[in-house]
Amino acid sequence: MGDLQSLQAFINCLDQRSLPRILQVCSGVYFQGSVYEISGSEVCLSTGDLVKIIGLELLSVSCEDVNTGDSFVLPIHYTGNFRLVAEDLPYNTVEELVGLCPVGVDACGSFTFRSTQELIVDNFTLAPDEHLTLLSVEVSEDGERLARCQVLGHNMAYAELLLPLSLKGEFYECEDERGYFLQEIMSSARLSCRRFCNTNTKSSGGLLMFSPVYEISAIMHLRKNIVKFPSTLEVDVQDVTDQFQDLVFITPLSLPEVVSQPKESFPTMAEILEAPEGNQYFSCSWFGGLQKGKSLILHECHQKTMILASTPKGKKGKQYFMISDDYGGRMRRRAREFGSVYELYLASSQSPGLKVSVSRDYEADEDEGMPALGVGENLEVLGMSLMDRLKPGAAEKVESLICKRTHEVDDDDDDDEDDSEEISMPLFMAGHFVEKLSDNKKYRLNDLVSGSLPVDVKVVTRDKDLEKDPLMGLPALKLEETFTETTVLTSLPHNPDWCFELPVRWLQMSVCFTSDDLPWSRPPELHVETVTEMTEKFYYEYHKLIGKTEEPPPRPPKRKKSSCDANKKVQSLPSLGSSVSKQLDKLSLGPKVEKRSVPPPPQDEQTLHQPPPLLPRKSISLAESSSMPNMYVKSPRMSHKSAKRLSDSDHDYESIEDAFIKPHESLYY
Repeated sequence: MGDLQSLQAFINCLDQRSLPRILQVCSGVYFQGSVYEISGSEVCLSTGDLVKIIGLELLSVSCEDVNTGDSFVLPIHYTGNFRLVAEDLPYNTVEELVGLCPVGVDACGSFTFRSTQELIVDNFTLAPDEHLTLLSVEVSEDGERLARCQVLGHNMAYAELLLPLSLKGEFYECEDERGYFLQEIMSSARLSCRRFCNTNTKSSGGLLMFSPVYEISAIMHLRKNIVKFPSTLEVDVQDVTDQFQDLVFITPLSLPEVVSQPKESFPTMAEILEAPEGNQYFSCSWFGGLQKGKSLILHECHQKTMILASTPKGKKGKQYFMISDDYGGRMRRRAREFGSVYELYLASSQSPGLKVSVSRDYEADEDEGMPALGVGENLEVLGMSLMDRLKPGAAEKVESLICKRTHEVDDDDDDDEDDSEEISMPLFMAGHFVEKLSDNKKYRLNDLVSGSLPVDVKVVTRDKDLEKDPLMGLPALKLEETFTETTVLTSLPHNPDWCFELPVRWLQMSVCFTSDDLPWSRPPELHVETVTEMTEKFYYEYHKLIGKTEEPPPRPPKRKKSSCDANKKVQSLPSLGSSVSKQLDKLSLGPKVEKRSVPPPPQDEQTLHQPPPLLPRKSISLAESSSMPNMYVKSPRMSHKSAKRLSDSDHDYESIEDAFIKPHESLYY
């Protein structure tokens, strides 16, 4: 069992090659929700928790000013240089000096020291305060450990000598003028625990101590997710890897992660840690068994070819199915029905040489270029072309479907002449057509899928491997398209031989592998549910996912209004105005004044084609503009004072306030 120490101190001294390590939280309860709200996860470390560290990632470097205690954070890719500050501590032996300041391969030739005393080694006298650069540590033939050092002698000549590590004296470290990058300091165990100062003397500041900040990836016992937290959490931990080597930590796996596991991992038992929330896509029976804490048998993972199918809209609404290509039922093709020429064009683009029969009569429309159709006529689609549509003043190109039309001939008719013709129908034309089929054969699903889709079928023989075939008994089924889906073959422990396929793309759930035994002595014969009923939500989300949008049918061209229709509309306006004016005259309360009609100006041949002259606006006097008083309605209960005030006034119009004080009494009077 390791010593008790802070989490940050343990991580800084941890050798990543020794991972994973199991730690136990020994003191403190720590919760730092504000840090993890951004990433969407929260971590709470309580006393006694076991944490299995599986990975470290260096995020940044925390810098602390030794003199002031201030701290700040620098990114790991900081480009500034720092100078190593020598420790003002005496070392009694060379071995102590080398042991406390080990030299790595990356730092050879960078560690310099001096002796305050005179040294005599192999008839070589070293003066006091002479600088020696440590190059390496070697072992002699007799097993003695020696330090190979370099000394700068007279006339700028370098000399090397071997100092026994047991050599006693008073040694001090010398200042190093070399600059170090932040990433270089953090990658060296010797440098990361030393003090530095900034190489820029103007802003060097005080002494700096660097400490790395790691993001710890860990698995917590009895937790379902991999947690990530910084190494700066103020908790005390203890290394208990040796005591809990056999402890099994739960490793949550999503369905994509299950698929990525090696094939040798299957079949296996698994437990549902997180069940799918809500049922948006599935209408099948096995979906209810996917609950938290339930056990599953995962048999294998593979990619399957699926067929998207739907039923016509009926009393119960449309049904949607995801059918595996292993479906063993037999089907007969069913004649498709088309409700417009555009639908006929879409079907013919996928099924060349399409033949249909007209199921409803249609009258011809020469203005729109639509031919007459009769019930029982046979049409064979030949292709599409741009046809001229006659319109007043010009010709317009319209997309039309070219078909070969043949009439049904009676058996008694001995005329051998070919009664067929080519017709063109614009794509916006409505119509009712039924596909003509030439066979009554039973097909397998793979045979129908290998041809052109969509195709309408009816299941006539059920799949015998299914306990209940949901496609049997449906009046019609439309096979729309095929797609590839990654699935996990799964079954429940109480019925291990009846399997269903979990589509990875449409299920958000997590499981963990368990060490439980499989519920069989010999692998059973598996029966797979090859038909999965889906919801309408799945149908539309699938088309959103693949980005498939059907273009709307073409609209018929707008018809321009003829000149006669415009003239009729203009002629109808005066009659409307005259009728309104007559009604207003009847509603007038004053005496009726006849309106003098102005005689029309004489028209001759010269003025016939000229616009009528503009008449000057008639000036209206004040007397003519005032309305006539109403002589038939009197205001009831008018006081004598008010009547006198009205008679003495200079004006002869009624007061609006007096006339409309009680309108209901006025009307009654």
